[in-house]
Amino acid sequence: MPRKPPVVFPQEQRLLSALGERLRLARKRRKLSNAAVAQRAGISRTTLYKVEAGDPGATLGSYVRVLAVLGLEGDLNQLGADDRVGRKLQDLALEPAPKRYTPTRAKAIKLSSTSNSEEST
Repeated sequence: MPRKPPVVFPQEQRLLSALGERLRLARKRRKLSNAAVAQRAGISRTTLYKVEAGDPGATLGSYVRVLAVLGLEGDLNQLGADDRVGRKLQDLALEPAPKRYTPTRAKAIKLSSTSNSEEST
């Protein structure tokens, strides 16, 4: 029984489709047939078709093998290299939390300022 394909949101599907299209264009620029790329990648032509179509059911390994055959595997190093959101979250965790104003804290501040003024007199 075939497994269910993963649930993919429309924006993610667009990203996969765009990646598949770029891989197809890279293959054509190199004047490689789909049979040649599939053979070199060790995948079936059907799987290559799924990769080039941006099918979410194709494994990440299949995408990586196609990238390697096309000489584009180095591009994987760029994925997530500049994690701006993660760094911002990390920086926020390092900053001390701002002190909150509470009625109890206000009384303590008022009492300490009153006792300081009595001591100075």
